[in-house]
Amino acid sequence: MALVDFIKRFEPDKKNKYAHTTYDAFFTFLFTPNTVTTGGVHMRDGMDLKRTMIHVVLAMQLCYVFGTYNIGHQHFVAAGQHLGFLEGFHLKLAHGLIQLLPIFIVTHVVGLGIEFIFAAKKGHAVEEGFLVSGALIPLIMPPDIPLWILGVSVAFAVIIGKEAFGGTGMNIWNIALLARVFVFFAYPTTIAGDEVWVSGFESLAPGAAADYGLAHDVFNSLFGWMDLATFNSAATVVDGYSGATPLGLAYNGGWSAVTEQFSVAQMFWGTIPGSIGETSKPLVIIGALILLATGIASWRIMLSMLIGAITMSMIMNAWGATPFMEVPWMYQFYMGSFFFAMAFMATDPVTAASTNTGKWIYGFLIGFIGMIVRVLNPAYPEGWMLAILFLNTFAPLIDHYVLESNIKKRLARA
Repeated sequence: MALVDFIKRFEPDKKNKYAHTTYDAFFTFLFTPNTVTTGGVHMRDGMDLKRTMIHVVLAMQLCYVFGTYNIGHQHFVAAGQHLGFLEGFHLKLAHGLIQLLPIFIVTHVVGLGIEFIFAAKKGHAVEEGFLVSGALIPLIMPPDIPLWILGVSVAFAVIIGKEAFGGTGMNIWNIALLARVFVFFAYPTTIAGDEVWVSGFESLAPGAAADYGLAHDVFNSLFGWMDLATFNSAATVVDGYSGATPLGLAYNGGWSAVTEQFSVAQMFWGTIPGSIGETSKPLVIIGALILLATGIASWRIMLSMLIGAITMSMIMNAWGATPFMEVPWMYQFYMGSFFFAMAFMATDPVTAASTNTGKWIYGFLIGFIGMIVRVLNPAYPEGWMLAILFLNTFAPLIDHYVLESNIKKRLARA
């Protein structure tokens, strides 16, 4: 018996809406649709929406692996232990998993739970859009975010930002960014400042105790049995540690303040505090190349966003009114989440401009405006989240004027 026939034996009656919606979601996750359009000339391709989304999720996996480990690395740097990147490998990976798994689980339980309820109520299959949003949200959150705040932000983003507009393909804002911006405005102290980027301590004040729980005790038992180093419950934050990110340092003291604490190599490879998935530039770029190679993301948006950011950075360098403005334009890309926003956020095909000319305008304005927000915003030294959501709003207008311009040119030629 084929596997598909075995799984079909468990298909519930369609009258049971919730059970059948759940079954259909998992069935279409495992198998490509076997129905095709008949009549006329049509292209047939197994690359349906769900598999397109899965390719995007796969492109993020290196960010997940590195982000998990970096959570643990930053924790032990704050404690003054295992300072080499690969020292205490098992402890850093274990601590990262302890922090990341609850974030991932809460995101998907809340988000998918809402998706299942709305799908059953509407009487259609579960839509695929949350596959990408659910994978993105953990990567753009700080590792120490309270789980109840995360749950509220995900519920807000899915209900207000997506289902209220009609579901997958109908939303006008990027859902993952909407969850983050909700936290930014509703609970700003949990996503801004120095303390949120390093997990596992009561605070980052010198001498603050490590906050280990039951999961750490379980790993200690395992590591003790294997005769490996264990989590030390007496660990405290070392004197002089701040947890500041390069962007926070640059805002207050310019590039010299950044390089006093972090090397260019650290910022490039990502062994710095920050959002879980955005710190390692090479791994994010690999993800971007995967999206370009598969044709899922638009190279026009990526390139124009890069040009816009460089243009505004050079203008800031020429102005030079603050230390942050004087940061050489090329070093702006070593700090913060530009590449992650460019690869996985700005290129969202639902919320981005859809015309080719519109994509150039859309991407350029994100880079241009995002750099303004990053450098001049006194509350939060980063700008891509707000710039992308702002341009999400104007993407339909950009496409409208591009189409109107094309129509006028054709009429003039006629």
